[in-house]
Amino acid sequence: MPGLVSGQAPTEKLGGFDFYREVLGSPKYVVAPMVDQSELAWRTLSRRYGAQLAYTPMINVKMYADMSHTTFREKNFNTVLGEEGCPADRPLIVQLCGHDPEKMLATAKCLEAHCDAIDINLGCPQDVARRGHYGSFLQDEWDLIYELINTLHKNLKVPVTAKFRVFPTVEKTVAYAQMLERAGAQILTCHGRTREQRAQKAGLADWAKIRAVKQAVKVPVFANGNVLFYGDIEKCLEATGADAVMSAEGNLYNPALFCPAPSLPECSRDASPTSPPPMPTDGPLAGLLGLHPPHAQLAREYLDIVKTQKTPTSPSAVKGHLFKLMRPALGREKDLREMLGKAHINASKGPEAWAPYEEVVEEMRVRMERDAKAAGGKTLEELITYEPTTGLPVLPHWLAQPYFRPLPPPDPNQKAAPPTQKAHQVPPAEREEAVQCPEETGCPQPPASASGPEPEALPSKRTTEGDEEESDVKRAKVA
Repeated sequence: MPGLVSGQAPTEKLGGFDFYREVLGSPKYVVAPMVDQSELAWRTLSRRYGAQLAYTPMINVKMYADMSHTTFREKNFNTVLGEEGCPADRPLIVQLCGHDPEKMLATAKCLEAHCDAIDINLGCPQDVARRGHYGSFLQDEWDLIYELINTLHKNLKVPVTAKFRVFPTVEKTVAYAQMLERAGAQILTCHGRTREQRAQKAGLADWAKIRAVKQAVKVPVFANGNVLFYGDIEKCLEATGADAVMSAEGNLYNPALFCPAPSLPECSRDASPTSPPPMPTDGPLAGLLGLHPPHAQLAREYLDIVKTQKTPTSPSAVKGHLFKLMRPALGREKDLREMLGKAHINASKGPEAWAPYEEVVEEMRVRMERDAKAAGGKTLEELITYEPTTGLPVLPHWLAQPYFRPLPPPDPNQKAAPPTQKAHQVPPAEREEAVQCPEETGCPQPPASASGPEPEALPSKRTTEGDEEESDVKRAKVA
């Protein structure tokens, strides 16, 4: 293979816990790689609210390694404008997907100077990954996976990491993780669901398997799955022994997931002066829930970031974020839901192009302040209700909050759970990827649908919904 070296990795490159501590700064709160959703603007917002490490959306090496695909390269990681991977965008890990070691290395070489590590996606369970031969559909080809990781380990100036899903048995999961470590992975992110746990069958992540992985390897381990509220973070770390928690969907619905209540992070104080103060959060429940700012405030802050950055943000990504952030209220504010769904943005027109989105967000802010005022100064504890199926807390509709999904029906062939395991003790599934992506691009920017509501715009009944990755994509083209 041209350009490859043999033997050990470069001695000046830190690895394992040395890399985790000295380069990454021992992060505990990590934003997951999410297609068309963990873009620069969202990473910036998430860092303001406590995220200590972020991943890029996955980049398909089949496309990126082809130098003729200039537009694809610029959209997926812009190295020209100097914002992606700059000091303000660090620490940063770039995630790649693919099955060709040469293309993987070529892409990684282009990006290694702009990030702290390169991650290989071994976890995507979607059909597009099956067709493209990457993600979790490589997990039975251990020799190929070893070659992918080892090639990057021996030829990059930055470490290589891996994100993967568990197998049905603890034994095979542990053996798999140990193989990834031997290949050269310096951090392992373990998503505690199997490849088959997807869509309506997603179910719960298995923290016990993550713990088994942590106990079996010598490199840092990040735990992924089942984190909806701030209080879930410590529960996850305690149950798994992991070094950090990675969040995908939890972060999308509340980018302040990593912030404790009630204080706002200093760098988030540039919100509009008309924004309401944070909800009074006296009491033990608030400490478990963490910070849940008004979602219109978060949406406004995100749009301001999009407008001020030189690096373009795809309209599909922005629309997807707005639907997720404001989802608690869009079911009742149906006119705003329709306005947002039908809005078309030509980002080439500059900052003013985002005016249709700003109009929706501003009107939402006015209405939510009205509703918050009507609550009469009650505390958060007084306003919380509980979702009847899961027993999880439902916050006032003007606050950012998680999206509950139901657990799949019980398998009649499996033993019943112990009677002490209550519904509210097991939060619903957290999706790994944001959208289903075309095979050839891996990191899509599809057109927004104007003919109907987005998945997060469907009328909210304040209950769980059973739609997962594939059904979301079938209903709309934007996640």
